[in-house]
Amino acid sequence: MDELMSGNSTIPNQKMKASAKKTLDPITNVYIWDMDETLILLKSLLNGTYAETFNGLKDVQKGVEIGKMWEKYILQVADDIFFYEQIENYNKPFLDALSQYDDGKDLSDYDFNHDGCSSPYDDLNKRKLAYRHRVIAHKYKQGLHNTFDQDMIKLWDDLYDMTDSYTDKWLSSARAFLEQCSDENKDSTPLAPANGVVDSIDAKSQNVNVLVTSGSLIPSLVKCLLFRLDNLITHGNVYSSWEVGKLQCFSWIKERFSGPNVRFCVIGDGWEECEAAQTMRWPFVKIDLRPGSSHRFPGLTLRTVGHYFSIVYGIPDAENDDE
Repeated sequence: MDELMSGNSTIPNQKMKASAKKTLDPITNVYIWDMDETLILLKSLLNGTYAETFNGLKDVQKGVEIGKMWEKYILQVADDIFFYEQIENYNKPFLDALSQYDDGKDLSDYDFNHDGCSSPYDDLNKRKLAYRHRVIAHKYKQGLHNTFDQDMIKLWDDLYDMTDSYTDKWLSSARAFLEQCSDENKDSTPLAPANGVVDSIDAKSQNVNVLVTSGSLIPSLVKCLLFRLDNLITHGNVYSSWEVGKLQCFSWIKERFSGPNVRFCVIGDGWEECEAAQTMRWPFVKIDLRPGSSHRFPGLTLRTVGHYFSIVYGIPDAENDDE
């Protein structure tokens, strides 16, 4: 097992230590999250692997049925509200990837169903795609309650509660952990520009949550909404590694959140984010589905994550101690 994952790493980072000691500026922790089987459970419900870890104590078929319901509603919202059926073949790593093609046109009366958005993937169609991304960002920021009626909201609330009960509060525990990792200034983080890079983060920010998912961008944004993560992870902090890989996304994030007192930590369950974190020389916390593990939800604590920070960065992390 690699040193970053196991917690046995003694990676030297004297430059980071020295710069942190020389300044009184607060440390900013950037938490980089995987989505499936980390913040939410979906694939492991659909294929039964989550239930199987309980050695017969969980109804596998019930988990599969719950997963299928989520899959149905995620695709429904993606198609009906977020143009996914029109643009699923044009996945981008983040919503602002085509911002240079957006001319700021008033879209209040724009007919998205008849604007001919299709191949070839030329500048004209990139502008049409950029329009859709702008609308998606706006709807994401508005939230579900400003988009759907109460009957649909209740349906999703009931499904969320059913899933949370079946998974012994995995969803609500993960969300509560995100809240602990969040910062009051989370909304001040700017949307990534076309090259994925922002000069620096807001000086007041203490902690930032960023999502890097291997899934395509639009369904991942829908998952954030339906799984109640949208007010904790802004649309500008959602990246899809589907086309470019997680290492590229991590590189963009490192450039975006540049600064002497910025520390990064990757939390996920897969080999790709593990290898990318190792390449970046960042701590990696591997999520474990098995009951009783301290690296699952509920179970994972800020104290545990702070331990990974201290191994790699060598800085005591009083902020991440349990109260």
